[in-house]
Amino acid sequence: MEAGNYVFMLHTHLPYVLHHGSWPHGSDWLCEAVAECYIPLLNGFNELMAEGIKPKITLDISPILCEQLEHPDFPALFEQYCSNKIRLASEDEKYFRQHNAQPHNVYLAQYWQHWYATRKQEFTHKYNSSIINGLRTLQDQNAIEVITCGATHGYFPLLGDDRSVALQVKAAVENYNKHFGKNPRGAWIPECAYRPAYPWQTYIPVEKFNTLRPRAGVEEILSDFGIEFFFVDQQPTSSANPLGIFKDGKFVPTWAKEYVPRRNSFDRTPLSLYNVRSEQPAFSGGTAIAFTRHQKVAMQVWSGDSGYPGDPAYLDFHKKHFTSALRYWRVTDNKADMMYKMLYVPDWIPEKVDVHAFHFIKSIETTLINYRQQSGKIGTLCTPFDTELFGHWWFEGPQFVKSILRGLHHSPYVKAVTASEQIDYIRPKEVMSIPESSWGRGGHHEVWIGDDTKWTWEVIYRNEVRFGNIIDMFPIEKMTAVMRRILTQALRELMLLQASDWQFLISTFSAKDYAEQRFSYHHSDFNLLCTMAENYPSSKKRLTKADKLTLEEIEQRNSVFAELQLEWWDTKTK
Repeated sequence: MEAGNYVFMLHTHLPYVLHHGSWPHGSDWLCEAVAECYIPLLNGFNELMAEGIKPKITLDISPILCEQLEHPDFPALFEQYCSNKIRLASEDEKYFRQHNAQPHNVYLAQYWQHWYATRKQEFTHKYNSSIINGLRTLQDQNAIEVITCGATHGYFPLLGDDRSVALQVKAAVENYNKHFGKNPRGAWIPECAYRPAYPWQTYIPVEKFNTLRPRAGVEEILSDFGIEFFFVDQQPTSSANPLGIFKDGKFVPTWAKEYVPRRNSFDRTPLSLYNVRSEQPAFSGGTAIAFTRHQKVAMQVWSGDSGYPGDPAYLDFHKKHFTSALRYWRVTDNKADMMYKMLYVPDWIPEKVDVHAFHFIKSIETTLINYRQQSGKIGTLCTPFDTELFGHWWFEGPQFVKSILRGLHHSPYVKAVTASEQIDYIRPKEVMSIPESSWGRGGHHEVWIGDDTKWTWEVIYRNEVRFGNIIDMFPIEKMTAVMRRILTQALRELMLLQASDWQFLISTFSAKDYAEQRFSYHHSDFNLLCTMAENYPSSKKRLTKADKLTLEEIEQRNSVFAELQLEWWDTKTK
């Protein structure tokens, strides 16, 4: 019996860290993700292809991450990173031998030397130093689907100006086209943070934004740029309000005489697909389809306490060797003190991974079979995860992903499909409104706007206002090439400033100082450039030597989105 389909979604994003430090915060984050997550996952996808199995996984790559992975400075950085890890593992081996450590310590030091040498070789030769081209090749073979994300991972509901939200989406579509040769059908909205259309205001004292004014729903802006679907957490779907259906391409509201609901049309479960529309659309009235995270199934992977990553056999994330920061110990007991951790045994892993993958597949099958029997509908089970969970936080995660996709290929009940394939198969007609939400703590915005981060939003809002005022003062169509150059870089700085990562890192204290520093740098560069632009017309339209040097330094430091155009700031929704 066909019970339904499984959409495995990976959200792939890191903030812009190139040219902004290396360790402990900076470009090492990027190299770490490539070595531990992206290459192992690509390997797994290609190994499945060699078995005649198309992985059929959906993943987004944030545009700012694409820019870093394709930056000409990155390959040398990654190769040096791997070489350094190999050196550290070699030094660990000498240390273990000199101190008469267990033979297994020596074996694990050799294991890491080989592991990093292999990642370096694969990056350079197997993938020609381009993770993006590796993904594009698989997508061109219809094996996976790559979608996009907000350009710099701006937090859509809290951005003060709809032009900022539209810019995040427009730049994302253009950047995706640059890297993947076509337009994306779907988008990951950063932090699954959604806001419907309604008269909005901020309580932060910034003129223009602290008075009520109409704002477009996130789905309206996505739709205006050709985005067909996005992802939300389970809570907003369970609180959805039915609005109507699409019939012959036309929206028919629930109060209309011709509205005829289908059986179980609005069951509000995470196993259904719905078109999302604001109850009172502000502008275009556009809609986009929402995939809902199935929390119960996903928690078997997400949870560090009760989920698979906490198994005693898996590599422990937290305990690291004091000289190299390499990991030699297994979880052992996720409640135990670090001193009681036992050495990692790689040979135990394949069996453990297959057992956990089998259990996860059975959970997916059972959930969808029960839903089919109770509702009579083909279900859509979606579990979105951060890509960095698979390989970084959970070292064995890429093997788990591969095992799941192989197992589902042989399932008589459920198949793995891409998000676009599921939309084309289900063709959802029902239209609903969902409440403002995110997938953060409490299901709302508190992780990104709290006592520790409110100040960042005042900065963002004042900068949005300042940029808008400059564009009003100096019409784009009348600008000189130099003026365009200055303001285009200012726009890049504004977009980098808007990344939700800074608030997350501050509020979780995971890299608070680094995030505050980076936020302040982008704020400073943005305002330097705005002042330069404001003074440019009165300086006989010539840059001083100091201004020219400043502009060049900022451009080199934050050289992203070469395709960015000032006109995108004034892109109007339909």
